[in-house]
Amino acid sequence: MTHPIEADTDADAATPADAATATDAATPADAATAHAWTALGGAAELLDEVSYLPAEGALPARLPVRELARATVAACSLAAAELAARRSGGPVPAVRVAEAAVATAFVSERHLRIDGRAPTSFAPLSGFWRAADGWVRTHANYPHHRARLLAALGIADRGEEDVLAKRLAEELATRPAHGIQEMVYEAGGLAVAVARPAPPAPPVAFPEVATGGVAETATDARPVLIESRRSGGAAPRPLPPAPLPASGVRILDLTRVIAGPVATRTLALLGADVLRVDSPHLPEDPDAHADTGFGKRSTRLDLGDPRDRRTFEELLSQADAVVTGYRPGALDRFGLAPDALLERRPGLVVAQVSAWGWSGPWAGRRGFDSLVQAASGIAALEAAPDGHPGVLPAQALDHGTGYLLAAAVLRALTERQDTGDGRHLRLSLSATAAWLMRGITPVAPHGGETYDPTAWLTERPAPYGCLRYALPPLGYAGSPRDWSAPPTPWGTDRPAWG
Repeated sequence: MTHPIEADTDADAATPADAATATDAATPADAATAHAWTALGGAAELLDEVSYLPAEGALPARLPVRELARATVAACSLAAAELAARRSGGPVPAVRVAEAAVATAFVSERHLRIDGRAPTSFAPLSGFWRAADGWVRTHANYPHHRARLLAALGIADRGEEDVLAKRLAEELATRPAHGIQEMVYEAGGLAVAVARPAPPAPPVAFPEVATGGVAETATDARPVLIESRRSGGAAPRPLPPAPLPASGVRILDLTRVIAGPVATRTLALLGADVLRVDSPHLPEDPDAHADTGFGKRSTRLDLGDPRDRRTFEELLSQADAVVTGYRPGALDRFGLAPDALLERRPGLVVAQVSAWGWSGPWAGRRGFDSLVQAASGIAALEAAPDGHPGVLPAQALDHGTGYLLAAAVLRALTERQDTGDGRHLRLSLSATAAWLMRGITPVAPHGGETYDPTAWLTERPAPYGCLRYALPPLGYAGSPRDWSAPPTPWGTDRPAWG
């Protein structure tokens, strides 16, 4: 049984369910919400159902992070409300998103406690480092990325982490940032040069990376947030009335880290049967899964093993949607390229998320939110007065893209009710970064209580221990307040639908 963390204020007055019906101090949907909803292909008139409950001091940054965060959650809430209405035959419920809930959920990994213990967010060798001509950002949270980073720079993996960090700093300080970036990449590791934004300053233009280019500088005024391609060939698939929008929908979850797991965690909240499948040969942080595994089950299958492959194909044959979070082309050798999936399964929804997008010189590279922030110019824009690169107040590219990904799947399911069409959806952290930097107009805060996450945290027992975690931020009339089940230990569930 879940229960809100006790606070001096009435925590029950600040829940997603209450936020969906409150009428005081609400503000209407803004241009960022309209842009996100339009990118999803939603009907413009439904935006009249959206409003926000402001929270002063939520997600402070130079860039409009608050606006991005609430827009992505509102778009997802509206997509859920729309599907719920289609299944019930009733009107679309009102959407009322609490900024405090959004701000808390966007740093859910920081609020997580496991028997009172806070997870480690970044490894000692992950972070910003001075280069000979600027700064680089490394990512070494996974053991194989850590090993490749050290090997690329000729550093023996011996000694304590603080000793290795000192040696890494000394080595990086002698090399140019772009040279480090390319050397580590060639070795299979992760490091990027910290980009300096090109004038004019965002949000007017999205910067090129001066040290080699992440992507070509876009010229349109509206970044393409979501690529969507319809695939026909199936009969309409009406979903029967159900208590939750995604009840009875089977989601095959092939995602890792934050963006993809946030999307599938959200779909699980809305009633979907979500089964995450991982390779037994890739490591995973149990703490990360404790944050994003709510409502799901998790199993491991080796797609190179004939028996496991047969099991996977059986799961795939009954799936409504496949959500992937690997770099472009990584799953193609297993017959899981989007076109191959849609040819085999007309009516399937295939949703992909990547770090660097789907074209350009970096499309096939591995990446994470922190690296995209550094390479896009965000880190320079959020820099400290002394010039040290900064970060957003949340891994907002991950979380924001995750909610948009869930929204895109929900909208595809809504449209499939009538057409039976499948859908190929593509999103990326770099597209979300472009939108943040040049596609969102800041909106001045409009009243509201001072932000306090307390009312949006809860506790429950789980196989991991007692979990303290952030409540889901979705807010529409009738939206679920919490997940149906806590996360099970990573990779321990049977490879079968529930």
